Amino acid sequence: MFKVCLSALAALGCALLAPAQAAEKPNILLIVGDDIGYSDLGCFGGEIRTPNLDALAQRGLRASSFYAGPTCSPTRSMLLTGSDHHVAGFGNMHEYLGPQQKGKPGYEGYLNARVASLAQVLRDGGYHTYMAGKWHLGEEPDQWPAAKGFERDFTLMQGGGSNWSDMGYPNPAHPRLTYTRNGKPLAKLPDDHFSSQAFSDFIMACADEHQADDKPFFAYLSYQACHSPFAVPDDWLDKYKGAYDSGYDAVRAARIARMQEFGILPKDAAVSPRLPGIPAWDTLTPEQRKLSARRMEIYAAMLENMDFHIGRVLRHLAKLGKLDNTLVIFMSDNGAEPLELLALAQTLDPKMAAWLKENWNTDPAAWGRKGSISDYGAAWAQVGSGPFRLFKGQVTEGGIRVPLLVAGPGVKHRGGWTDALLHVTDLPVTFFDLAGVVHPSKTNPALATPIGRSLAPLLAGTADAVRTDKDWFGEELFGNRAIRQGDWKLVNIVKGAGGSGEWELFNLRSDPAERVDLSKKEPAKHRQLMALWDEYAEQNGVIFSGEGPYKKKDPAAEASQ
Repeated sequence: MFKVCLSALAALGCALLAPAQAAEKPNILLIVGDDIGYSDLGCFGGEIRTPNLDALAQRGLRASSFYAGPTCSPTRSMLLTGSDHHVAGFGNMHEYLGPQQKGKPGYEGYLNARVASLAQVLRDGGYHTYMAGKWHLGEEPDQWPAAKGFERDFTLMQGGGSNWSDMGYPNPAHPRLTYTRNGKPLAKLPDDHFSSQAFSDFIMACADEHQADDKPFFAYLSYQACHSPFAVPDDWLDKYKGAYDSGYDAVRAARIARMQEFGILPKDAAVSPRLPGIPAWDTLTPEQRKLSARRMEIYAAMLENMDFHIGRVLRHLAKLGKLDNTLVIFMSDNGAEPLELLALAQTLDPKMAAWLKENWNTDPAAWGRKGSISDYGAAWAQVGSGPFRLFKGQVTEGGIRVPLLVAGPGVKHRGGWTDALLHVTDLPVTFFDLAGVVHPSKTNPALATPIGRSLAPLLAGTADAVRTDKDWFGEELFGNRAIRQGDWKLVNIVKGAGGSGEWELFNLRSDPAERVDLSKKEPAKHRQLMALWDEYAEQNGVIFSGEGPYKKKDPAAEASQ
């Protein structure tokens, strides 16, 4: 594997290349895509057209070993605080809190008083602070972005829903989405609202508003794309027509081959096999193939559309003369989403399935349009994971290893790669470092100190790594647990999530797909990482409780209530 290798295409890098070091505080544009798989972007081996992100990669650095949380809220809480999500208030998704977790520190379901938000710290440090997009970090007014340091915001509070003006949320208990603009709730959206365009427009308007002053900005552009339900404007619906007729097996194999060409994956590395519940493509009926391919066509169009709007934002900043001093970061919040909402509801909650059919358009001919529900399921999610095991919601590589691109001032590498072990909590610490601000935990002991490492030396080319082989980090969600130290990873997947419920040990250098359990062969390493797990659980107040998303509803019990 590589440390930092320069791409042969670097000479074709973007003419907007920023200087390696900025004499002034950099602007920061943090872009988060939702539920985007590791291999989806063109610059990570995907066939989906992402020219603006690919250009960003060619003038900056790609990270092949960057880790987020298993799902959106845990990742976002770490991204915006630098603290573990069990400390920040999202030890569990608030939708799945168990009885032992409710009311306990670290399980509040919003950013708690133990953490300072990234926006608060940067605003106090002299930055304008803007947010547009998905929040999912608390729905009460004192938990909104405007209360957490954002000077300007256009925010979707929930985790997903309609991308259009109807503000629909596919949840019978809460069928309408909540939006705010600059701290005030919105009763309606413009008729022409489409999420990726509208959120991009808002960030550009914020940059325009403060164009004349000398203050730098921090902009958090948190796209709904590509969270389900998938959606694209009508003129994008058929951009990938026929592109996936070869099926998920062939597309995945092609992506893995390109990843090997890039050097992300060793050519001799074993890959995670097709999951037992996923049939081989050639065993599907023609109608099943047609519908499955169509789902992926809509997803690919949605991702390319997001990339198109990212390009609009970058070109606008260049027009304003601000791009050269803007650090641009792109990441996904977790791995690809395997769930099919309607199919899941039919299995776990028939009442919800009936409500969805009554209130949302489930006709395949409507997929991608306003009022429709569409997603792509586990087979295409495994394509998004590339060679890795499983996907969103899991602590396996397919759930938490995500793409990261960084370009702009302080970034020496053009078209380079790093396989340094990086974590989402590193990003806020990096921003504080480059902005020259001091975290308030230095003077307020009630606040948690961020646990991440500054990436500034890595970005500047003065270091190959920010962690030693003795450094480690942990993860837990829904009872699934992991410890990563150097090349080694200890994992426990509960039975409800399809695991054995036993601890497994992997060497990711030789086995990135987590196929060969080395627990019996390496008992000393197993014990060592188990001790780190115990330390992690104690440090972060981990509480196991309930079955989380794996619990099936009992229709008989509901009927008796």
